[in-house]
Amino acid sequence: MLTVFLATFAIFALVILGMSLGYIIKRKSIQGSCGGISSLGLEKVCDCPEPCDARKKRMAREALQKERRIL
Repeated sequence: MLTVFLATFAIFALVILGMSLGYIIKRKSIQGSCGGISSLGLEKVCDCPEPCDARKKRMAREALQKERRIL
């Protein structure tokens, strides 16, 4: 019983280590396989005609990061 627990714990630890190394190396967060709300044809979560100021700042920051990206 203890060996099964230790083997399971080791496997989970290796998976978590692999995921963290993938994040550190690629700097890319984990994404879902279904595509999220974009697969439903929606561009954003809310139904507002214009994004709020906080979202505008975030979108500008993301656009700037994409411009600076070397890869």
